[in-house]
Amino acid sequence: MSNCINLTCNPIDTVRIGLIGLGNRGLVTLRRYMVVPHSQITALSDLRGENLEQAIAILREHGRMEPATFYGEERWRKICESDRVDIVYICTDWASHAEMATYAMECGKHVALEVPAAMSVDECWQLVRTAEATQRHCVMLENCCYDTFHLGTMGIIGEGLLGDITHLEGAYIHDLRDRYAADERNGGYHKGWMNQASTAHAGNPYPTHGLGPICQILGIHRGDYLETLTSMTAPNKINNTLIKTHLGRTILLQYDVCTPRPYNRMQTVCGTRGFLQKYPTACMMLDGEEATMGEEATQRCEAYIANPLKAIIEEGKRIGVPNVMNYAMDRRLIEALHEGHALDMDVYDAAEWSCITELSQRSALAGGMPVEIPRFV
Repeated sequence: MSNCINLTCNPIDTVRIGLIGLGNRGLVTLRRYMVVPHSQITALSDLRGENLEQAIAILREHGRMEPATFYGEERWRKICESDRVDIVYICTDWASHAEMATYAMECGKHVALEVPAAMSVDECWQLVRTAEATQRHCVMLENCCYDTFHLGTMGIIGEGLLGDITHLEGAYIHDLRDRYAADERNGGYHKGWMNQASTAHAGNPYPTHGLGPICQILGIHRGDYLETLTSMTAPNKINNTLIKTHLGRTILLQYDVCTPRPYNRMQTVCGTRGFLQKYPTACMMLDGEEATMGEEATQRCEAYIANPLKAIIEEGKRIGVPNVMNYAMDRRLIEALHEGHALDMDVYDAAEWSCITELSQRSALAGGMPVEIPRFV
């Protein structure tokens, strides 16, 4: 069995997408793909007929071909089995991600799935072993890895301006109380699944927005690896998880969707020669310089974004996409499949970032006891 590091597959002229899950996230995704070259939506599946109708209306609005449609329980399997699909794009609830992705790869399809990729360590291993056995791409759609401040940070680190990286902080702090209480037509979640999943979880059920960019900065499974964590959760479900890497770097992750705090992903990087932070106020400070704050710091940081991502971001701004992070993520995914080169993120990233979901809970329930993090590669 071969690993999937730098996995390449045969180029695909037009990438045919089977989209599973047409709730709020799925319909937004469908609209995004109306402006992504070399892609075509060829199959759709959802539990609700009205969502399929909305999706078909979007395709018609943009003059696209009629897709195959599958309505009801377990009908998503038909997309995985279809000879009209190259990649299965999964926008369902968290609990179903790993099962769907595994079956899709077993059917010979590439997979892109929303975050987190899995809810348990066993499911993470399942994704890794299936991707290795089938040699199919399995990418978790972590759009924060295409945040322009993060991309600029990667450029600054690449030039050595921060020195040795010692500590990083990331978070998902987002007041979702109103969305949790809303019905699906008003931006809520189908049958309140996300509220239920978050409320029942004792750790950090949604770690990847903060952790994904951090792991890219640290080169996780590309020179360093996540080693241990300890986690604690306050009574109101605010979770703090502290991770140590094999090379001794530390990571602080925070999760809070239940209190009235401003949106914050931290995006904090501490090095021996400099400091960068996006939230709550952008800050850039290098040795021998005064700190730069606010919009000036953002502009300085983003000036270090390298091509080809710089060109994609500028194109997204030029055509007026609503979210340039998502546009860059979509374009990079389809370009890699179209040209037959390795993706920006792989199945090991999906597993490493997602396994924190179970491990943070395990540590928190044990009073913050350290927990070992598996090495997936």
